[in-house]
Amino acid sequence: MGSVERPRRIVVPPGTSVAPDGMRIAVPQPPGPVSTRQQFATRTQELLGRLRRLDAAVDDAAVQDIACWLHEQYAGRGAPVPVGFVAQCLLGSPYVDHRLGLDGRILEHCAAHDVMPPPFDAARMLARSGAYAFVEVYADGLVLPVLPDGSVVRP
Repeated sequence: MGSVERPRRIVVPPGTSVAPDGMRIAVPQPPGPVSTRQQFATRTQELLGRLRRLDAAVDDAAVQDIACWLHEQYAGRGAPVPVGFVAQCLLGSPYVDHRLGLDGRILEHCAAHDVMPPPFDAARMLARSGAYAFVEVYADGLVLPVLPDGSVVRP
């Protein structure tokens, strides 16, 4: 049996018309609500720079300033706010990674044998790989790796 080709029906919004040989150009809309689009938007260089400075921040006041600024950046653009970040630690041995929790504004440098609490534990191996600038961790268990250029890797 052969396939049967039928003319395609063109659906247009009410009150508009399309010429039979006219070309229609549709502008693709990003899928999902605004918060989802913002969640996967490229991170700014300023945000990347602040997260890189966590290793250099030795006092609690500097860490709290960075955490407050990060929280405002995510909340201000309408994106979900991560509960924290995991990144490779540049302090050297015995530390291999660190975490910043925006809820308690805690910075913890972790050695290889230390155990990270959930949901941060899911992001640890991604952060250790060195391929990402940092990994965002969300309350629902979602982890979003962010590349050094600021682009987000979709799950």
